Amino acid sequence: MTKISSTRRVFLKSSLITAGAVTVTNQLSSAEPRSNDKPLLAYVGTFSSPLKDMLPTQVDLPPGNGKGIHLFEVNRTDGSMTPIAEVRMGTSPSCLAVNTAGTRLYSTNETDHVGDNKEGSVSAFAIDPSNGSLKQLNTVRSGGAGPTYASIHPSGKYLLVANYFGGSVSVLPILSDGRLGIPSDVKEDVGKIGPTKATNAPKGSFAISGHDRTHAHMIQSDPTGRFVIHVDLGLDRIYIWKFDQATGVLTANNPPYVSLPPGDGPRHFHFHPNGKWFYSIQEEGSTIALFDYDAKVGQLKQRQTIGTLPNGFLGSNFCSEILVSNDGRFVYGGNRLYDTIAIFAVAKDGQLKRIGDQWTHGNYPRSFTFDPTGNFLYCCNQRTDSVAIFRVNRETGKLQFTGNFAAVGNPSHIVFLDLANNE
Repeated sequence: MTKISSTRRVFLKSSLITAGAVTVTNQLSSAEPRSNDKPLLAYVGTFSSPLKDMLPTQVDLPPGNGKGIHLFEVNRTDGSMTPIAEVRMGTSPSCLAVNTAGTRLYSTNETDHVGDNKEGSVSAFAIDPSNGSLKQLNTVRSGGAGPTYASIHPSGKYLLVANYFGGSVSVLPILSDGRLGIPSDVKEDVGKIGPTKATNAPKGSFAISGHDRTHAHMIQSDPTGRFVIHVDLGLDRIYIWKFDQATGVLTANNPPYVSLPPGDGPRHFHFHPNGKWFYSIQEEGSTIALFDYDAKVGQLKQRQTIGTLPNGFLGSNFCSEILVSNDGRFVYGGNRLYDTIAIFAVAKDGQLKRIGDQWTHGNYPRSFTFDPTGNFLYCCNQRTDSVAIFRVNRETGKLQFTGNFAAVGNPSHIVFLDLANNE
């Protein structure tokens, strides 16, 4: 039996659930009555080693320090995190998504096979509204190897999945009870692989990661729900798909994609709150590109490219996350190896101006996320096994380290759930 943790406020009652290549130990019940105030919770996805008697998994480096999905209670005043529970999974639940109602959580399990099938998997969980504990509903194949990103379509009826090692994207129906169905559509990326040397790489860079084959890295609907966008790092392309909400089928738009400079490697993207500006961060080129987005026809037109590194930087860097502030005034870009979050001010026309850097107080910031208020930013430092917590200056956009960390093995992604909103 796997070990489980406890705190002064809650304890965990062990419940073992096995589904395919996923083993979950989770059940949270009250040892003492909670106060009337409902907590703010954080779920952290990790790269996790296989549990005993489980199949080997394909994970990023360094592999396996996480234990699956880690659950924390968040202090609303100082942003600190207290561990509550762990959902033991050896399949690297590296990306998490919570539905709008706060009743379901989905994880991409970044494996390269389930049994003899060379695919990863995706798991669905029910969220206990009283304490945030997770109960596994089901696990299904993701439609490709190494699912690395998932997002929920605005309709709430589909989960969109990017399979990094499979070079494909898939659409999974969300059934009425929150379980996942088999993919309604799978699209494999095809084209000429970009060069291993990025066009915009800094001098002296050996940042070569994804230009060995196709690598779908992120997928998400546009704000209207009519189009779905995904990036392929190996092909240096941003794809735009028409989306049929009745059938869950993707159809190539016209044109079907826009290209980034060869070798630059688009990784993640984020829409501005106005829905008209689209920012893409390039992993190997260490750049952010601004596009104008026409929501009527689903077209992107590039207008600016700006570097994420300071002038004079020499050597290797891998960009990671990109995040637009809730008020649309600032953009944040992650630098791995340089280990900073680059901060940009957004001008009236959407163009970016670099205004500073914040050290991540760790190594290899894979992703970062605002809490629901936008007052704190949480950075997953993958290789130093911690989440670092920063206070956001809403006027200047600058970040200030709070002095608070949360210990998590190889954290990859963090999402929040405010139980006060689930009453």
